[in-house]
Amino acid sequence: MPQQIVKRRSRGFICVNAHPEGCRGNVERWVAGVRDNIPNGGAGPKNVLVIGASTGYGLASRIAAAWGCGAKTLGVFFERPPDGDKTATAGYYNTAAFHSLAQQDGLFAASINGDAFSDEIKRAAADVIRAQMNPVDVVVYSLASPKRTDPRTGRVHNSVLKPVGQPYSNRTIELDSEKVVDVTLQPANENEIADTVAVMGGEDWRRWMELLLAENLLAEGARALAYSYIGPEITWPIYRDGSIGQAKKDLERTAADLDAALAGKLGGNAWVSVNKAVVTQASAAIPVVPLYLSLLPLPMKKKGLDEGPLEQIRRLFADFLCSGEPPKLDESRRLRLDDREMRADVQAEVAALWPQVATENLRAITDFAGFQREFRGLFGFEVEGVDYDQPVETDLRW
Repeated sequence: MPQQIVKRRSRGFICVNAHPEGCRGNVERWVAGVRDNIPNGGAGPKNVLVIGASTGYGLASRIAAAWGCGAKTLGVFFERPPDGDKTATAGYYNTAAFHSLAQQDGLFAASINGDAFSDEIKRAAADVIRAQMNPVDVVVYSLASPKRTDPRTGRVHNSVLKPVGQPYSNRTIELDSEKVVDVTLQPANENEIADTVAVMGGEDWRRWMELLLAENLLAEGARALAYSYIGPEITWPIYRDGSIGQAKKDLERTAADLDAALAGKLGGNAWVSVNKAVVTQASAAIPVVPLYLSLLPLPMKKKGLDEGPLEQIRRLFADFLCSGEPPKLDESRRLRLDDREMRADVQAEVAALWPQVATENLRAITDFAGFQREFRGLFGFEVEGVDYDQPVETDLRW
């Protein structure tokens, strides 16, 4: 179709379109950030499956595996393609850019666009691995979805972001109005908690791993990782101790079960990696978190500690997946990439600023402008080096 000028369109604070060149610029920057920058990457994984591979930590993992280790990668995700004059989703354009750059550099890349929760997509992934790759030595589970259809029952589970046991009140940024407001959230009921665990817990990760084991598609010493978050105590009522936290605890229990299975059959491992808080479409929707993400960069940048998804995953590969040494785990057998975020001096500065923030001084004493810029950047907007007045091709394929 003819090229078109793509300007950011929003519904509330959410971008409802995406810019293909902006998305490509993001992917190019991440590729440059890992190329020759992962020590011992040559000894790292060579066949990698990333479930949830089109944005955020999943995309960063796929890029690190490909350009940091020279690995063949299979990415699974659920993204909307372009339709007439409607742009595709950002994750779709990210993947198109990934394939274009991988082809230029002679790297194998395969992608499956569909519901990763379904048995059909799991079988399709198994077929690709069997026909085009060698047994997988690293599986990354980085799926983020608000709902899941159980393939066995057909039931649709919807997750909720609520506290558990009692109401929770705190302050947050109302992103539509850019006001600092008080918010009170009512607790989730038992059905809502169960549904959230069904969507965001470990059940689907377990089903993926059981299929790969049954089909003999995992290499000796294979490792599986699922990404999670804990965060500071100020967010625990809505996150770690809330409905989503119950799902993350289920994910950790699943990791222990999968670790035992992989160790016994292949000498492998399964871990949960607790990563740093970053701006994503999902995190922006969690009450209280936008205010936290507007304050956190201030002490982290000042101390030279700040990391985005790419820097976090580069460290994951360099320090854990490519080091040749058993990884250091916490008391709950988790990898902790949030160690810099959770430093006492960083959290003390965030806690000191928290009660001072008001609508009138939001931009003066926080990095809310940076939060907005990063959020829009997720959709390919406000990306350095992109001329948004120039027409671009939006009907991209891979």
